[in-house]
Amino acid sequence: MDHTFIKHIYSTHQECTQCPSSKAIERFFVDLLGVFFPNFASSPVESLSELENRVNILKREMENILYKNLLDEGKSPQETIEHFFEALPDIYYKLQKDVEATYEGDPAAHSKEEIIRAYPGFYAIAAYRIAHELATLGVKTVPRLITEHAHSKTGIDIHPHAQIGEHFFIDHGTGIVIGETTIIGDHVKIYQGVTLGALSVDKADAKTKRHPTIEDNVIIYSGATILGGNTVIGRGSVVGGNVWLTRSVPAGSKIYYKVQMQNSKDHANTILSK
Repeated sequence: MDHTFIKHIYSTHQECTQCPSSKAIERFFVDLLGVFFPNFASSPVESLSELENRVNILKREMENILYKNLLDEGKSPQETIEHFFEALPDIYYKLQKDVEATYEGDPAAHSKEEIIRAYPGFYAIAAYRIAHELATLGVKTVPRLITEHAHSKTGIDIHPHAQIGEHFFIDHGTGIVIGETTIIGDHVKIYQGVTLGALSVDKADAKTKRHPTIEDNVIIYSGATILGGNTVIGRGSVVGGNVWLTRSVPAGSKIYYKVQMQNSKDHANTILSK
Protein backbone atom coordinates (compact mmCIF):
# COMPACT_ATOMS: atom_id res chain seq x y z
CA MET A 1 0.00 0.00 0.00
CA ASP A 2 1.19 3.52 -0.83
CA HIS A 3 3.03 5.07 2.13
CA THR A 4 1.54 8.53 1.54
CA PHE A 5 -1.90 6.99 1.83
CA ILE A 6 -0.90 5.22 5.07
CA LYS A 7 0.31 8.55 6.50
CA HIS A 8 -2.98 10.21 5.51
CA ILE A 9 -5.01 7.51 7.26
CA TYR A 10 -2.75 7.77 10.32
CA SER A 11 -3.37 11.52 10.54
CA THR A 12 -7.15 10.97 10.54
CA HIS A 13 -6.74 8.50 13.43
CA GLN A 14 -4.76 11.12 15.37
CA GLU A 15 -7.51 13.70 14.88
CA CYS A 16 -10.17 11.19 15.93
CA THR A 17 -8.64 10.82 19.38
CA GLN A 18 -10.69 13.95 20.15
CA CYS A 19 -13.93 12.20 19.16
CA PRO A 20 -16.06 10.32 21.68
CA SER A 21 -16.89 6.86 20.40
CA SER A 22 -20.41 6.05 19.29
CA LYS A 23 -20.48 3.26 21.88
CA ALA A 24 -19.66 5.71 24.70
CA ILE A 25 -22.46 8.05 23.60
CA GLU A 26 -24.92 5.17 23.28
CA ARG A 27 -23.95 3.94 26.78
CA PHE A 28 -24.51 7.42 28.23
CA PHE A 29 -28.00 7.59 26.67
CA VAL A 30 -29.01 4.10 27.85
CA ASP A 31 -27.60 4.72 31.36
CA LEU A 32 -29.59 7.97 31.55
CA LEU A 33 -32.75 6.10 30.54
CA GLY A 34 -31.89 3.59 33.29
CA VAL A 35 -31.88 6.41 35.85
CA PHE A 36 -35.18 7.80 34.53
CA PHE A 37 -36.90 4.43 34.14
CA PRO A 38 -36.00 1.31 36.18
CA ASN A 39 -36.99 -0.84 33.19
CA PHE A 40 -33.87 0.31 31.36
CA ALA A 41 -31.54 -0.06 34.34
CA SER A 42 -29.04 -2.91 34.43
CA SER A 43 -30.18 -3.58 38.03
CA PRO A 44 -32.75 -1.96 40.34
CA VAL A 45 -31.62 0.84 42.67
CA GLU A 46 -31.87 -0.23 46.32
CA SER A 47 -31.13 3.05 48.09
CA LEU A 48 -31.22 6.79 47.56
CA SER A 49 -27.44 6.97 47.87
CA GLU A 50 -27.07 4.35 45.13
CA LEU A 51 -29.28 6.45 42.84
CA GLU A 52 -27.20 9.54 43.61
CA ASN A 53 -24.09 7.55 42.80
CA ARG A 54 -25.52 6.56 39.41
CA VAL A 55 -26.23 10.23 38.66
CA ASN A 56 -22.62 11.09 39.52
CA ILE A 57 -21.43 8.29 37.21
CA LEU A 58 -23.58 9.78 34.47
CA LYS A 59 -21.91 13.16 34.97
CA ARG A 60 -18.49 11.53 34.59
CA GLU A 61 -19.65 9.70 31.44
CA MET A 62 -20.87 12.99 30.01
CA GLU A 63 -17.61 14.72 30.86
CA ASN A 64 -15.73 12.00 28.97
CA ILE A 65 -17.76 12.51 25.79
CA LEU A 66 -17.78 16.32 25.87
CA TYR A 67 -14.42 17.15 24.41
CA LYS A 68 -13.99 20.83 23.72
CA ASN A 69 -14.05 20.35 19.95
CA LEU A 70 -17.65 19.21 20.23
CA LEU A 71 -18.86 22.34 22.01
CA ASP A 72 -19.56 25.81 20.79
CA GLU A 73 -16.66 28.14 21.49
CA GLY A 74 -16.77 29.81 24.90
CA LYS A 75 -18.64 27.01 26.67
CA SER A 76 -16.88 24.69 29.09
CA PRO A 77 -17.86 21.03 29.51
CA GLN A 78 -18.60 21.63 33.21
CA GLU A 79 -20.95 24.51 32.42
CA THR A 80 -22.77 22.40 29.83
CA ILE A 81 -23.01 19.40 32.18
CA GLU A 82 -24.46 21.60 34.93
CA HIS A 83 -27.12 23.09 32.64
CA PHE A 84 -27.97 19.68 31.17
CA PHE A 85 -28.55 18.06 34.56
CA GLU A 86 -30.65 21.02 35.68
CA ALA A 87 -32.86 20.35 32.65
CA LEU A 88 -33.35 16.65 33.39
CA PRO A 89 -36.49 17.05 35.54
CA ASP A 90 -38.20 18.93 32.70
CA ILE A 91 -37.18 16.22 30.20
CA TYR A 92 -38.43 13.50 32.55
CA TYR A 93 -41.88 15.10 33.02
CA LYS A 94 -42.22 15.68 29.28
CA LEU A 95 -41.51 11.98 28.71
CA GLN A 96 -44.18 11.08 31.26
CA LYS A 97 -46.64 13.14 29.20
CA ASP A 98 -45.50 11.30 26.05
CA VAL A 99 -46.19 7.98 27.81
CA GLU A 100 -49.62 9.29 28.81
CA ALA A 101 -50.30 10.35 25.20
CA THR A 102 -49.43 6.86 23.95
CA TYR A 103 -51.52 5.15 26.62
CA GLU A 104 -54.53 7.32 25.81
CA GLY A 105 -54.04 7.08 22.04
CA ASP A 106 -53.41 3.38 21.54
CA PRO A 107 -56.18 0.98 22.63
CA ALA A 108 -53.66 -1.88 22.29
CA ALA A 109 -51.48 -0.46 25.10
CA HIS A 110 -52.23 -2.42 28.29
CA SER A 111 -50.00 -0.46 30.66
CA LYS A 112 -47.59 2.46 30.80
CA GLU A 113 -44.80 0.06 31.67
CA GLU A 114 -45.45 -1.77 28.39
CA ILE A 115 -45.10 1.53 26.51
CA ILE A 116 -41.80 2.39 28.18
CA ARG A 117 -40.33 -1.05 27.64
CA ALA A 118 -41.69 -2.06 24.25
CA TYR A 119 -42.84 0.91 22.15
CA PRO A 120 -40.32 2.09 19.53
CA GLY A 121 -42.07 5.44 19.36
CA PHE A 122 -41.36 6.11 23.02
CA TYR A 123 -37.70 5.08 22.65
CA ALA A 124 -37.25 7.45 19.70
CA ILE A 125 -38.98 10.33 21.51
CA ALA A 126 -36.82 9.77 24.61
CA ALA A 127 -33.69 9.91 22.46
CA TYR A 128 -34.96 13.06 20.76
CA ARG A 129 -35.82 14.90 24.01
CA ILE A 130 -32.38 14.20 25.50
CA ALA A 131 -30.56 14.98 22.24
CA HIS A 132 -32.58 18.18 21.72
CA GLU A 133 -31.51 19.52 25.12
CA LEU A 134 -27.85 18.80 24.30
CA ALA A 135 -28.23 20.45 20.89
CA THR A 136 -29.85 23.49 22.52
CA LEU A 137 -26.82 23.74 24.83
CA GLY A 138 -24.54 23.88 21.79
CA VAL A 139 -23.19 20.34 21.90
CA LYS A 140 -22.12 19.21 18.44
CA THR A 141 -22.32 15.73 16.88
CA VAL A 142 -23.32 13.94 20.14
CA PRO A 143 -27.06 14.80 19.82
CA ARG A 144 -27.15 13.47 16.27
CA LEU A 145 -25.43 10.25 17.31
CA ILE A 146 -28.04 9.73 20.04
CA THR A 147 -30.97 10.16 17.65
CA GLU A 148 -29.23 8.01 15.03
CA HIS A 149 -28.81 5.28 17.66
CA ALA A 150 -32.59 5.41 18.17
CA HIS A 151 -33.10 5.54 14.39
CA SER A 152 -31.09 2.34 13.95
CA LYS A 153 -33.21 0.55 16.58
CA THR A 154 -36.65 1.91 15.70
CA GLY A 155 -36.58 3.14 12.10
CA ILE A 156 -37.71 6.57 13.39
CA ASP A 157 -35.48 9.46 12.30
CA ILE A 158 -35.97 12.63 14.36
CA HIS A 159 -33.44 15.44 13.93
CA PRO A 160 -32.32 16.74 17.36
CA HIS A 161 -32.89 20.37 16.29
CA ALA A 162 -36.57 19.80 15.47
CA GLN A 163 -38.96 21.48 17.91
CA ILE A 164 -41.61 19.13 19.35
CA GLY A 165 -44.25 20.09 21.90
CA GLU A 166 -45.70 18.10 24.78
CA HIS A 167 -47.92 15.01 24.77
CA PHE A 168 -46.40 13.65 21.54
CA PHE A 169 -47.49 10.23 20.29
CA ILE A 170 -45.81 8.12 17.61
CA ASP A 171 -47.78 4.97 16.76
CA HIS A 172 -45.78 1.99 15.37
CA GLY A 173 -43.13 4.33 14.02
CA THR A 174 -40.96 2.69 11.38
CA GLY A 175 -40.20 4.97 8.44
CA ILE A 176 -40.98 8.28 10.16
CA VAL A 177 -38.72 11.21 9.21
CA ILE A 178 -38.88 14.53 11.08
CA GLY A 179 -36.51 17.11 9.60
CA GLU A 180 -34.23 19.60 11.29
CA THR A 181 -36.43 22.71 11.10
CA THR A 182 -39.77 20.99 11.73
CA ILE A 183 -41.98 22.57 14.40
CA ILE A 184 -44.60 20.34 16.05
CA GLY A 185 -47.13 21.62 18.58
CA ASP A 186 -48.76 19.89 21.55
CA HIS A 187 -50.97 16.78 21.42
CA VAL A 188 -49.85 15.68 17.94
CA LYS A 189 -50.20 12.06 16.81
CA ILE A 190 -48.09 10.58 13.98
CA TYR A 191 -48.27 7.12 12.42
CA GLN A 192 -45.65 5.03 10.66
CA GLY A 193 -44.13 6.12 7.39
CA VAL A 194 -44.83 9.85 7.81
CA THR A 195 -42.29 12.28 6.32
CA LEU A 196 -42.03 15.88 7.51
CA GLY A 197 -39.41 16.96 5.04
CA ALA A 198 -37.98 19.64 2.77
CA LEU A 199 -39.04 20.48 -0.77
CA SER A 200 -35.43 20.35 -1.93
CA VAL A 201 -32.05 19.30 -0.56
CA ASP A 202 -30.09 22.34 -1.77
CA LYS A 203 -27.12 22.96 0.56
CA ALA A 204 -27.66 26.71 0.15
CA ASP A 205 -30.91 26.34 2.13
CA ALA A 206 -29.16 24.87 5.17
CA LYS A 207 -29.90 27.88 7.38
CA THR A 208 -33.50 28.39 6.25
CA LYS A 209 -36.68 26.80 7.58
CA ARG A 210 -37.10 23.91 5.17
CA HIS A 211 -39.55 21.66 6.99
CA PRO A 212 -43.24 22.07 7.86
CA THR A 213 -45.00 23.36 10.94
CA ILE A 214 -47.60 21.09 12.55
CA GLU A 215 -49.90 22.92 14.93
CA ASP A 216 -51.57 21.54 18.08
CA ASN A 217 -53.91 18.53 18.07
CA VAL A 218 -53.07 17.35 14.53
CA ILE A 219 -53.24 13.67 13.50
CA ILE A 220 -51.12 12.49 10.55
CA TYR A 221 -51.83 8.97 9.33
CA SER A 222 -49.40 6.46 7.85
CA GLY A 223 -47.46 7.19 4.69
CA ALA A 224 -48.32 10.90 4.53
CA THR A 225 -45.63 13.23 3.19
CA ILE A 226 -45.67 16.92 4.16
CA LEU A 227 -42.93 19.09 2.68
CA GLY A 228 -41.70 22.67 2.80
CA GLY A 229 -40.73 25.29 5.35
CA ASN A 230 -43.77 27.48 4.64
CA THR A 231 -46.23 24.60 4.91
CA VAL A 232 -48.42 24.85 8.01
CA ILE A 233 -50.94 22.20 9.04
CA GLY A 234 -53.55 24.11 11.04
CA ARG A 235 -54.49 23.00 14.52
CA GLY A 236 -56.97 20.18 14.86
CA SER A 237 -56.45 18.96 11.28
CA VAL A 238 -56.43 15.34 10.15
CA VAL A 239 -54.07 14.28 7.35
CA GLY A 240 -55.05 10.93 5.88
CA GLY A 241 -52.76 8.09 4.88
CA ASN A 242 -50.54 8.53 1.78
CA VAL A 243 -51.46 12.20 1.34
CA TRP A 244 -48.79 14.37 -0.36
CA LEU A 245 -48.90 18.00 0.85
CA THR A 246 -46.70 20.93 -0.15
CA ARG A 247 -48.98 23.80 0.88
CA SER A 248 -50.66 24.98 4.06
CA VAL A 249 -54.11 23.94 5.19
CA PRO A 250 -56.30 25.89 7.65
CA ALA A 251 -57.23 24.74 11.14
CA GLY A 252 -59.72 21.90 11.30
CA SER A 253 -58.97 20.57 7.80
CA LYS A 254 -59.46 16.94 6.81
CA ILE A 255 -57.28 15.88 3.87
CA TYR A 256 -57.63 12.45 2.35
CA TYR A 257 -55.95 10.57 -0.48
CA LYS A 258 -58.40 9.87 -3.31
CA VAL A 259 -58.12 6.74 -5.44
CA GLN A 260 -59.89 6.22 -8.78
CA MET A 261 -60.29 2.97 -10.70
CA GLN A 262 -60.10 3.26 -14.50
CA ASN A 263 -61.32 0.34 -16.62
CA SER A 264 -60.53 0.17 -20.35
CA LYS A 265 -59.27 -2.33 -22.90
CA ASP A 266 -55.75 -0.94 -22.68
CA HIS A 267 -55.61 -0.06 -19.01
CA ALA A 268 -57.68 -2.66 -17.23
CA ASN A 269 -57.77 -2.15 -13.47
CA THR A 270 -55.39 0.84 -13.56
CA ILE A 271 -55.48 2.73 -10.28
CA LEU A 272 -55.06 6.51 -10.41
CA SER A 273 -54.66 8.91 -7.56
CA LYS A 274 -54.92 12.65 -7.18
